Amino acid sequence: MTPGLDVIIVTYQTKDDVLRCLASVCAHPPHVLRDVVVVDNASSDGTVSAVTAAWPAVRVLALEKNLGFAAANNRAIAMTSSPLVLLLNSDTIVGPGALDRLVDRLVATGATAAGPRLVDAHGRPEISFGPALSPVGELVQRWRVGLARRSWAPARAYVARLVSRERDVDWVSGACLLVRREAAVTAGLLDERYFMYEEDVDFCAALRRHGGRVLFTPSAEVTHLRGRSVRSAPAATRAHYDRSHLAFYEKHHPGWVPWLRWWKRVRGR
Repeated sequence: MTPGLDVIIVTYQTKDDVLRCLASVCAHPPHVLRDVVVVDNASSDGTVSAVTAAWPAVRVLALEKNLGFAAANNRAIAMTSSPLVLLLNSDTIVGPGALDRLVDRLVATGATAAGPRLVDAHGRPEISFGPALSPVGELVQRWRVGLARRSWAPARAYVARLVSRERDVDWVSGACLLVRREAAVTAGLLDERYFMYEEDVDFCAALRRHGGRVLFTPSAEVTHLRGRSVRSAPAATRAHYDRSHLAFYEKHHPGWVPWLRWWKRVRGR
């Protein structure tokens, strides 16, 4: 019997996006769905009242201040109980059967966590998984992401092949990340030192450190409109990324921190 599922959506100033995301989830609910929880990080755009009015069955946790992505997800994990938990960005759109297929592949393979193929609004695939974060891993990932953004036919063909094969990976994107609750708790949930960015990479590293497996599966596909919650504050977003980037290296690769700080200074960061 497939275990039950709770869906958690964290939002900040993305009222229209979260309403669209909820509409897609409720239009195509997975068969094992139990709860949908929206965690609002103290938005001022009327998100809480809009969600409550449009989707009264959805549980809403309205935080008094913006705690960031990791902490907000942890609050919702603590208030739910299903064996499976899906972390879903507010700027995603779920198609028919996508979440069922994601759950099915996690259960069938015995994986600890799983992520789908993510595509943009035009159906172009993202590189939503990758190697463990390290200087070499970052070079590989930046190269892949760069190819994914190009219209050059050989680059598009390479990316299409890359995202067409199911495999175990070091991490999958937190934009749509399915995880077994027991494993998430054992790993310590998401590390709240990351306000936003790198928390998914760190979380998957913790799952693997406790013997877990992280699966990327193209059997499920989810649209990711990407970055819409941070467009109004690009400077603050970049600062959050830099802090999280440094925090990851301080935790996992402390020997590289002086070099990383120097590089960011050189780049005016």
